[in-house]
Amino acid sequence: MRWTALLVLGLLATGVQAAPLPKLKLDPHRVAVAGLSSGAYMATQMQLAYPDMFPYAAIVAGGPYGCAGGKLDAALSSCMKGTPGADVSALVAKATQRADAGDNGALKYLAHGKAYLLHGRDDALVAPSVAEAGAQFYQRLRDTVPGLKAFQVVDDGHRAFAHNLPIAATGDDCDKSVSPYLGHCGFDAAGEIFAQLYGKPPHAVGDAKGELRTFDQNAYRVGGVDPLLADEGYLYVPPACAAGKPCGLLVAFHGCKQNAAAVGEAFVKDAGFNRWADAYDVAVLYPQTRASMAPLNPQACWDWWGYSGSDYDTRRGAQPRWVANVVEQLGVAGKH
Repeated sequence: MRWTALLVLGLLATGVQAAPLPKLKLDPHRVAVAGLSSGAYMATQMQLAYPDMFPYAAIVAGGPYGCAGGKLDAALSSCMKGTPGADVSALVAKATQRADAGDNGALKYLAHGKAYLLHGRDDALVAPSVAEAGAQFYQRLRDTVPGLKAFQVVDDGHRAFAHNLPIAATGDDCDKSVSPYLGHCGFDAAGEIFAQLYGKPPHAVGDAKGELRTFDQNAYRVGGVDPLLADEGYLYVPPACAAGKPCGLLVAFHGCKQNAAAVGEAFVKDAGFNRWADAYDVAVLYPQTRASMAPLNPQACWDWWGYSGSDYDTRRGAQPRWVANVVEQLGVAGKH
């Protein structure tokens, strides 16, 4: 009893370490990224940096890849307000050049992939014109890069909602952008994202019955480099995945001020992804950022303008490398 008491006291004093990530039986053909706002830009960056790992992406209220060009002033103007407008042709040329140079993965892996772009007509934070430029980026990439004719681009910009992720419940905040940025719009964006990326659900959807786990994000740093993330992230494991059945994987990136430190578990529990994950047998990874003043990121955004270094939007960037490493640890190896 004495040793048990000492062990308990030791755990209370030092804090209990989050469990390591499980090794899942993942189908590499059912791996995708999705994100809102800064998370949308991050999802695009992951798809372009690792097209071999993420041929499917859902972009909610985000703009074209490489839009900021490493400049915060461009991020705040062209890439949010749409003034001046982004030079989409130049961004496509740069993305192609990076792939050819090996800074990003080979674009041929997008040949049978898809980009689903969802944005609201009432978005006052990321202008609809910016989101349209994001769709145009993918369309021109498809039309100019040899071998990508079958790459699917779906531009869903006709719905009325503000800068948030719409959820199935109804309320009075669909036309607002307020914490936790889950708009009660009567439109289940999570369900539409799953349908766009994974097809029709193989079985009925109900309440989430899987397990939402925390894990130590620091344990997956690459080469000891700090990716400027929170100490803990989340992983939702549907019952079928926990039982060892083959599963897909969705990496879901929250938006600015939507990390767990800001909104608790609202995004990871209430965005709607988990119940659809059960229906599709898809695990959901919810990585978490952290707010900082040095480097300047007070709103805990994903890095889409360069606060983590000049390689932020390539496969040498600290955050993309970290995400790819975590996905590999879960059981999906990229084609390096």
